[in-house]
Amino acid sequence: MSSAAVIIPNLNGREHLAYCLPTLLAQTYQDFEVVVVDNGSTDDSVTFVSQNFPWVRIITNPHNLGFAEANNIAIRATCSPYIVTLNNDTQAEARWLAEMINVAEAYDQVGMIACKVLSMREPHLIDSAGLEIDGAGMPWNRYHAQVNQPTEIEPYEVFCPTGAAALYKREMLEQVGLFDEAYFAYCEDMDLGWRARLRGWSCLYVPTAVVYHLHSATSGQGSPFKRYLLTRNRIWTVLKNYPSPEIWHDLPKLLLYDLAAALYRVRVEKNLSPLQGRVAALRQVGRVLRQRREIQRKQTADKESWQQLLIPPVDFMGSYREGRRKH
Repeated sequence: MSSAAVIIPNLNGREHLAYCLPTLLAQTYQDFEVVVVDNGSTDDSVTFVSQNFPWVRIITNPHNLGFAEANNIAIRATCSPYIVTLNNDTQAEARWLAEMINVAEAYDQVGMIACKVLSMREPHLIDSAGLEIDGAGMPWNRYHAQVNQPTEIEPYEVFCPTGAAALYKREMLEQVGLFDEAYFAYCEDMDLGWRARLRGWSCLYVPTAVVYHLHSATSGQGSPFKRYLLTRNRIWTVLKNYPSPEIWHDLPKLLLYDLAAALYRVRVEKNLSPLQGRVAALRQVGRVLRQRREIQRKQTADKESWQQLLIPPVDFMGSYREGRRKH
């Protein structure tokens, strides 16, 4: 049994796999397997991988099941103690996996590891340094578009990792559950991370574990479909995980912020997909509230363990209202 399973969902990503997979072969840590989960690609992704990377395990789905379910299929099909999720449009530095596993092995209550994700197009800029959440329940990529500081080397706590490049302990997943497959894609990483934090698990950011990300190469940056999913899934995430009684105290703020965000998208961006996402979220509110009852019933962490990591609400142009956070 390998120590880690690196899972790569794929949809028509032959060109991305051609530069992603060689960087995994070059890892200094070698006790891992790679599982590509193909979501019904119509290009030659599967043939290309099987012919050029015979050491990669391939799972084929008949159609696109989404990021969440594709990862879950591979998690259930493997037994490694460490699960590593990785987008196909990435390139990992040679010590990426070793740095994450070294930190994960050193801390029992750390169930998640976030790595430094740099922009592939502009490698001096950070794409993500883990995920953070603001007081209005909005998830954000930490330090997105800020200049990378290579001198930062010590691990420290963040809310949770981005699913584009993350390590999870199987022990944690067996306790809190896998990705919510109803999400299809987007915010499933924040949902999983929040559920884990409510059960007492923490996440460390390891700045010496570096991966480069093309970002939204499959779904398209800012596409209506992506906006729809982000809106719907964010609402579900807040409804499921925002603890009581804090949710009732903060409900006016949450609703006001959501209304302002919706008006901004419609008036400034002329984009109706976020409104459609809100309608879709409300249509399944009964199911989500049932999930909430189960999640909140199992909560063991004190509220300070996650509230202290909240950031100020962020305006719609991407700047913090109470001073832009510096890296």
